[in-house]
Amino acid sequence: MPSNKHRNRGNKINDDIMMPPNKQNTPSQDYEDDEIEEMQDTDLKKFMIKTFRSFQKQILELQKSLLDRIENLSHENEILRKNQNETQKLVEQERVIVKRYQNEMKSSIDQMTNTLESLTNRMGEAEERISDLEDREEERIQSIQRKEEEIRNLKNIVGNVQDTIKKPNIWVLGVPEGMEREKGLEGLSSEILAENFPGLEKDRDILVQEAHRTPNKHDQKRSSPRHVVMKLTTVKHKEKILKCAREKPQITLRGSPIRLTADFSSETLQARREWRDIAQVLREKNCQPRILYPAKLSFVNEGEIKTFHSKQKLKTLWPLVRPCKRYIKMCYTQKHRNTAINMKEGKGRTPTSKRAWEAQSIY
Repeated sequence: MPSNKHRNRGNKINDDIMMPPNKQNTPSQDYEDDEIEEMQDTDLKKFMIKTFRSFQKQILELQKSLLDRIENLSHENEILRKNQNETQKLVEQERVIVKRYQNEMKSSIDQMTNTLESLTNRMGEAEERISDLEDREEERIQSIQRKEEEIRNLKNIVGNVQDTIKKPNIWVLGVPEGMEREKGLEGLSSEILAENFPGLEKDRDILVQEAHRTPNKHDQKRSSPRHVVMKLTTVKHKEKILKCAREKPQITLRGSPIRLTADFSSETLQARREWRDIAQVLREKNCQPRILYPAKLSFVNEGEIKTFHSKQKLKTLWPLVRPCKRYIKMCYTQKHRNTAINMKEGKGRTPTSKRAWEAQSIY
């Protein structure tokens, strides 16, 4: 606003300066040209002096106004120069701040770029390590699977060898301890054949090669007697004795009840034990189940004999076994329910009864 005011004053002064003399307020305006010519020397001189003084006064006033104008312009110029310097300082400060921010941003961007590159490299290394670990884990799993398969094969081989060795053996359950002191276990075996199978006693080919109790040492805390293992000369004689034992309702020794079962390895006993509940259900439904050597389930379905080597195969062929399908499923459900109840109540079979149940479920 001050600069506009001074600018208006300057324009006014310029207008006064540029105004012609005949338009200014001078004394000559009071006289005409003819009058000036008719003036006397004295009057003309006075007129000239008066006119000169008037001009001089105007010039002084004009000079004063010009000086004032110059002073105002100088002051305004000083203010503008000061404002310009301050503006330059502010601009310079802003430029320094902006440059500092730019440097900081550039440094941050460089740092972030380096960090990102480092993370990318680390991620690549981690992915390579993970890939290597996955490959190693896959190799380890395959190696474990191969070893487990080898172990299963070796167990099967060992079980088959044990079954082959034990194939001519017969287990005798329930023989009291000390009864063999008079005749020995071999004599008790002959006595069992004579008491229960008189027809087989006449067959001189049926001979007991050896007999022993298992386990070898008697546990005084064990209430039930140890089992007797009789080894016959041939498998044919063993099967003949067991067939006669199945046909006879009860086997006795000196009036005490005993049981005769085949001798198997622990793996085969476990496999045969898994068929026990299913065989019991099938027996109740008159499907005539039998557990064949070494651990196969056989039963009659719609007049046709079905044989299964494992439960997995039995599950896959359930649609083919339609009449017995529902009963087999009931058996699986009941078995898991009983197991859960027994575990919840803390019930379980004792080792003695467990072995007896194993032997009883074989035939």
